[in-house]
Amino acid sequence: MTFIQIFGYIATVIIAISLMMSSIIKLRIINLIGAAMFSTYGFIIGAYPVFILNGFITLIDAYYLIQIFGAKEYFRVLEVKPNSEYLNHFLKFYESDIKKFIPTFSLEETSDTNHVMFVLRDTVPAGLVISEYLANDVIYMKLDYAVEGFRDFKIGKYVFAEIFKQKKVKKIYSDPGNEKHQKYLKKMGFVKTTFDNRPAYCLNLY
Repeated sequence: MTFIQIFGYIATVIIAISLMMSSIIKLRIINLIGAAMFSTYGFIIGAYPVFILNGFITLIDAYYLIQIFGAKEYFRVLEVKPNSEYLNHFLKFYESDIKKFIPTFSLEETSDTNHVMFVLRDTVPAGLVISEYLANDVIYMKLDYAVEGFRDFKIGKYVFAEIFKQKKVKKIYSDPGNEKHQKYLKKMGFVKTTFDNRPAYCLNLY
């Protein structure tokens, strides 16, 4: 098998992988790489329809990525009561997905003392944060969940860098969740610690 053939197979695999991405941004980026490689492959072997088609796909991916990264998004939080009917519906609808990231979370944990806020991204309920105030400037975050398709860290940055800072929160403890959730917490600046003799992560805002 020649290098060019191997190159073509790799391009095919990358395109196939891109179609498995749940995130539209990851799909566009990986698909752009695969299409660019496949277009190059088509040009080298003289298969010009392959070259033209995949070149066109590359341009389309590039166009939409520019639109995504260049577009101005609007975030805001919508605070609701812990006994909100919509909150209960939201938690039940996404229960299995939430369990994938924070297996210890349960619907019963939303007590009357909890602070609940939906994160709206261009008016779409894209995330949910449920926390409990331990003191005026310290909270324990029971749930920090982003709906699939909105897991690009923008919600987390908005909540921690703006909302909680506006509320004068100095320290945030969080349930560690699974490995994926822990990677997200580390990306947000949390460090591994303990809380009430159990594993947790902590973020110091000040």
